[in-house]
Amino acid sequence: MTRTLLLEIGTEEIPAHAMPLILMQLKDLAEKTLRESRIEFGAVQTLGTPRRISLLVKNLAENQADVEEEKRGPSVKIAFGADGKPSKAGIGFARGQKVNPEDLIQRDGYVYAIIHEKGKATAELLKNILPQIICDLNFQNNMRWGDLDFKFIRPIRWIVALFGEEIIPFEVANVRSGKISRGHRVLSKGDFAIDAADKYVEACEENFVIVDQNQRRAMIVAQIEAVAQERGGKAEISDELLEEVLYLVEYPTALSGDFEIKYLNLPPEAVITPMRDHQRYFPVKTFEGKLMPIFITVRNGGRDYLDIVQHGNERVLKARLEDAQFFFNEDRKKNLDQHRDKLKTVVFQEGLGSVYEKTARLVKLAEKICDLLGEKVTAADRANAVRAAEISKADLVTGMVTEFTELQGIMGREYAKLDGEKLEVATAIDEQYMPRFAGDSQPKTTAGRILSLADKIDNLVATFSRGLIPTGSQDPFALRRQALGVVNMLTEANWSISISAIVELAMDLLKVTDKVGREKLQAEVAEFMRLRVKNVLSNTARYDVIDSVIGNVDDIYALTLRAAAVESFLATPDAVKNIQAFVRVGNLAKKADSTDIDEKLIKLEAEQKLYRAFEAVKVVAGELIDKKDYIGALDALKKLATPIDSYFDAVMVMDENLDIRKNRLALLKSIDNLLAEIADFSKLVV
Repeated sequence: MTRTLLLEIGTEEIPAHAMPLILMQLKDLAEKTLRESRIEFGAVQTLGTPRRISLLVKNLAENQADVEEEKRGPSVKIAFGADGKPSKAGIGFARGQKVNPEDLIQRDGYVYAIIHEKGKATAELLKNILPQIICDLNFQNNMRWGDLDFKFIRPIRWIVALFGEEIIPFEVANVRSGKISRGHRVLSKGDFAIDAADKYVEACEENFVIVDQNQRRAMIVAQIEAVAQERGGKAEISDELLEEVLYLVEYPTALSGDFEIKYLNLPPEAVITPMRDHQRYFPVKTFEGKLMPIFITVRNGGRDYLDIVQHGNERVLKARLEDAQFFFNEDRKKNLDQHRDKLKTVVFQEGLGSVYEKTARLVKLAEKICDLLGEKVTAADRANAVRAAEISKADLVTGMVTEFTELQGIMGREYAKLDGEKLEVATAIDEQYMPRFAGDSQPKTTAGRILSLADKIDNLVATFSRGLIPTGSQDPFALRRQALGVVNMLTEANWSISISAIVELAMDLLKVTDKVGREKLQAEVAEFMRLRVKNVLSNTARYDVIDSVIGNVDDIYALTLRAAAVESFLATPDAVKNIQAFVRVGNLAKKADSTDIDEKLIKLEAEQKLYRAFEAVKVVAGELIDKKDYIGALDALKKLATPIDSYFDAVMVMDENLDIRKNRLALLKSIDNLLAEIADFSKLVV
């Protein structure tokens, strides 16, 4: 027989951002604990609202599974005497395993005890399992209350623990479990009883608590869309805001409000940011994408007195928008060049000067990147990137960005447009910060990409120069996201560029002069980028392919092309044969001191054939590698496989004559160096 298990942990309001991870952790803990306890179970579901963390386990067995285990004891000669009766050793082993000596089994010269353990009642086991699960939940921030040593994300106020209709009694933090839960703070009559675990969701709903977050999410979306349609527009529902609102309410009701049309003269983001990020309102746009003077919010309650709630929200938003209007008007009394002078008073990082000095570095780095890209950058792109770098941080000292920090770059873009800057310059100021979050888009303009790359490399080198390299989960400067942005941006733009060359200039500009320190910094940045590249490639390439090309990460775009080429190469019919030949070359090439080949010392026919084949392939493959056509280069290089096999069949590389030996090793080293420009084939698993 099976029953449904319910565990509800009632608390004071839990921060919305913490709930998804808490529910995931609770599910994992429950499944792990039940498996270890040998209790069979069906579907495991976690539910949550701001005031409760709940676990539902369907089809939980009423008894723990029986176990039968075989334990080996001493040898038969030791366990039994010559008369066939159990010895002291045999009796002691049987007693230790809680079986009778006559029940011991003899096999292979040893005695064995067969232990039968009957499973315990699940209800009894749950008395210890459930409080242990509660105590094992981990949180980034914990609270203590009263005089208790117990810690939890918020104070626990009630616990419901039901196995079917049976209460599982236990106590945590002076709170005893039972069947009494609490309804919505305003809409319900207060406490209510849950008669059976199977009736939990329905009982909560009757007391104005939509405990299933998926049901609650669907309700919120449907209500917002319906309200927006009634107002003649379309709501902009971001996943982040929806997730936050989801865990702020137990019984959602969407409603709309209005704000004065004059605020639409502000840049749209200046209206949307205080609306969405500060008040958790959903903006409404026309079907053509223009912002409307309407917002939608979600109330934690019913439809009573919605006009009062609407009015209150409108007053709060009006104050926010008045602030935005004031800051905007004050900011516009100066252009970005005039704001830029104030950056001299803003510290970039401790010991690394001001943000004004950083913008000067960005100008130099942008120019360097343009030089490295060569013909890929037009004169206009160069001019736009340099101008964008000059005023890239000016908006940081404006009133608007000081008040609404989320608008950095965005207000810079808008102010640049109003100053009469070129559209490409204005766009680049915004794009320098992309991607701002996971899943955000990459810069699209050439000037934006150049400025973004310059800014991110400068941030990496500056922070690393202070020894602040991210470790574990700590990354206060979001350097992992920025490095990942570099990888994705270079790949998306098809830009082949030397990262180390940009880092070299960044160190010059940051006045990192110590030779050993510079080498260490280059290595640290390279390793940091290597991990990000591996992360990106893991979605498209085999692990051994990644290992074979990841040695040099200076040219990230070329590296991704090499990985794709090796993946394609592995799918060819003779891939294994070719790779084995390349690996044989590499194994002996390690013993070479030079790549200087004396053609006069090449005497044997097989040796001459390999040399001629290499000379022919070297030219073709070299040109293809220069063009980043690694698939074509590998197609050319595989022509060496047969001459290589013939060479090793006929030639003794480690000849007694040292000159001949060095010459043969030099040939192999030359071949291996050419192969290494694509991959280390010894890392491939074939």
